[in-house]
Amino acid sequence: DCGENVWMLIKTDVDLWYAGMDSKFDVLDSVGASFPLYDNGFLGSLRVANIHKTLVLRKFEKYVASYVVFGSLVRGTADKTSDVDTFVIIDDTDIKQMPRLQLLEKLRGIIYDYIREASALAGVKNILNVQVSLLTDFWQRVKDAEPVAFTMLRDGVPMYDRGTFIPWKLLLQMGKIKPSQEAIDQYMKNGEQTKEMVKRRLMDSLVDVYWGVVTPTQAMMMLSGEAPAVPKELISEVKKVLVQREKVMTAKDLKTLEKLVGLYKGYEHGTVKEISGKEIDELLVLWEAYQKELKKMRAVLEQRMQDKTADEVYDQVFGLLENVLGVKGQSSLVKAFGEQMVKVGKVQPRFGRILEELVKMKGKMKRGKVSARESDKVKKDASELLNALTEYAQRKELLEKRGVFAVRYDGGKKVAEVVAAGSDVFVVVEGAVKAVKNGKLVASSEEVVRKALEKKGGGEVKIGAEVFGLLEKELGSFEVSL
Repeated sequence: DCGENVWMLIKTDVDLWYAGMDSKFDVLDSVGASFPLYDNGFLGSLRVANIHKTLVLRKFEKYVASYVVFGSLVRGTADKTSDVDTFVIIDDTDIKQMPRLQLLEKLRGIIYDYIREASALAGVKNILNVQVSLLTDFWQRVKDAEPVAFTMLRDGVPMYDRGTFIPWKLLLQMGKIKPSQEAIDQYMKNGEQTKEMVKRRLMDSLVDVYWGVVTPTQAMMMLSGEAPAVPKELISEVKKVLVQREKVMTAKDLKTLEKLVGLYKGYEHGTVKEISGKEIDELLVLWEAYQKELKKMRAVLEQRMQDKTADEVYDQVFGLLENVLGVKGQSSLVKAFGEQMVKVGKVQPRFGRILEELVKMKGKMKRGKVSARESDKVKKDASELLNALTEYAQRKELLEKRGVFAVRYDGGKKVAEVVAAGSDVFVVVEGAVKAVKNGKLVASSEEVVRKALEKKGGGEVKIGAEVFGLLEKELGSFEVSL
């Protein structure tokens, strides 16, 4: 209807590959750059390879000897999701400015970076696999009949070539490229070494199973509060700690450990030189059963550790409360803590709730109903309570022994001292000694302070609120430093 002529060029995939072999790379370029009206995956795969080739050549064309596509795409067995396999041959015959391997690594990194860009530009999900090789290395691989290199040469089709790949492929088709005697001998030698390699890997499996048993066993020792035993003393230490003391390991599990340790010692000393696959399977069965028992041991030991830690925290808290409050008994201490410390503002109100939760947890522990999360929370809160009680006890002891504390004023630049001696309170400001008398600061002396401290002895220190009011009038805003 539009009056335009439509030209159709019918080509098979084989025609395209022949075009590559005839060095008609522009044909591959034009097909790869075409807009698909229908595509079963072939055109998308060709397009991503062609875009990647263009990016590589644009960057360093003088180094690229050949860009070749091979694999399922060329063999005609690819589907929509198949990978696209290509390889790039780098010409290293005229490299003088840097070592060959350094050039290879540098160019390989850039070539791999272009893969992501090419996939995005092509708009396909096919994975592009690119192999990079030096020209001299690839020729050595072909000469040695390396299977991968032979496959690339046999199946590969050049999308770009500077007279390197196509002659090799023709020589291969004519039967002129044959494996050397050295290559044949090398491959035969590799086959003869198979048995020794398998034996070595089976022994490696024995070592893996050994460490798979020993390492978690040492973890159980650490969970029991012991240092991880060295392998030489592992059996005796495990028997003493996990079997006899903690009673969490059975004699059967200990025998499994003894068997693995014995085999490993034989391997170390050279008396056990090989092991069969059947024996490895049997050891894996033992290892699996041992792991299940270790998980049970861990649960028991962790619960014991939680209980022990909770008991220690409980004892520390109530031990401090007895020292601070001077009363005994759980209920009496809880009551005294609330009345003498929480209500009067000596500690924060939340510490009263924490103490009650600690008491509740102690009761739940006896019934075995404490979860790990609940235990961790109470222990964390109790640690804060311990810190607060310790700080209060230290302040109290300091005041009882010394009755001296410092106050910082004038923005913290200056320091004054307050000396409490029984019912007498003195303030030392810039070397001048003043006494608190009848709600006022009056002049005094160091001799009066010394006599008051001697008279005080170890009695209780009391500082009234009016003292702090006088300090604020005298010094302005201040901070107390104990």
